[in-house]
Amino acid sequence: MKKLVFILGVLVVLIAGCSKDKEETVEAAEPENVVENIEEPEDVEEAIILPYVAPFSGERYAEELTNRPVVVTINNHPAARPQSGIASADIVFEMVAEGNVTRLLALFQSEIPEEMGPVRSARDYFIEITKGLDAFYVAHGYSPEAKQMLTNGVVPNINGMQYDGTLFERSSARKAPHNSYINHDHLLEGMEKVGARTEIEKYPALSFYDSAQEIPAGVLASMIDIRYGSSEDFHHVYSYNSLTQQYNRTSGGDLTIDAVSGEEVSLANVLFFETNHKTIDSEGRQQIDITSGGKGYLFQAGVMKEIDWQQIDGVLVPMENGQPAKLVPGKSWIHLVKTNPGIDQMVTFTP
Repeated sequence: MKKLVFILGVLVVLIAGCSKDKEETVEAAEPENVVENIEEPEDVEEAIILPYVAPFSGERYAEELTNRPVVVTINNHPAARPQSGIASADIVFEMVAEGNVTRLLALFQSEIPEEMGPVRSARDYFIEITKGLDAFYVAHGYSPEAKQMLTNGVVPNINGMQYDGTLFERSSARKAPHNSYINHDHLLEGMEKVGARTEIEKYPALSFYDSAQEIPAGVLASMIDIRYGSSEDFHHVYSYNSLTQQYNRTSGGDLTIDAVSGEEVSLANVLFFETNHKTIDSEGRQQIDITSGGKGYLFQAGVMKEIDWQQIDGVLVPMENGQPAKLVPGKSWIHLVKTNPGIDQMVTFTP
């Protein structure tokens, strides 16, 4: 009996010893599996944050963008669509040139496309916006007021009236005045020809989220309509895609694309600034107040905010609670709309 007890005791010790060895083996293996695999993605994520923020888009880059912004007057007549280079613009301003016919100011800084156009004529308020942005200005033609401002050197510029057929090229696929284009190399040549500075010196008072996920909940708005007058040619619709977190755009029922790349215009922010307009001549040319500020709407991430806008150091800035309203990193489209009939009448949206 004692012998049996002794044997059982030895077995218990052996089993306990084996179990302890197994526990020690498992404990030794755990640090190699679980902990390191959980921490590693966080280290990787921190390592890939890019250090430099583009001043007009808020997007991040590995290298600092030091080139001076360029503003180009782009024709928005139906015969000029689709336009070239427009998908590369950091910001597009849309406003009337005559009556309810709109024209575009495309600001390029983070990327200068290979071709831009059709290039169209200048207006005094186009030049004032360009001056506030400290940008180099490209146009083809001018109103009387704009011609005087350009002659007086309000902004460094090149104009197709002086360089038609040299820096500006005519496309045989379209009829004048919808066929004037400038390419990347001719733009740089023009800047050198007039002795313009090529590096950025002034930065806009724009503020950006790190990502669209930071936007607080608000009024849902997945579809936005803006009408300049009664013509369908200047009826624009923006549609929000929750998967891409971007807005596409149609004009007169046609998707807005880049004529060169075929790429859809894809926008992170769509803004509307209400401002006073006044007709000043028989051609229907406008005087637009870009200094006084006023009401505004900001659409981003499928949400609508009522905001204000102000001109800060020459730049038209969306404002919220007395501070620059944060934009989602990416491209923006800014509409200037008439106080009469007003932003509430010109802009509608649906959830």
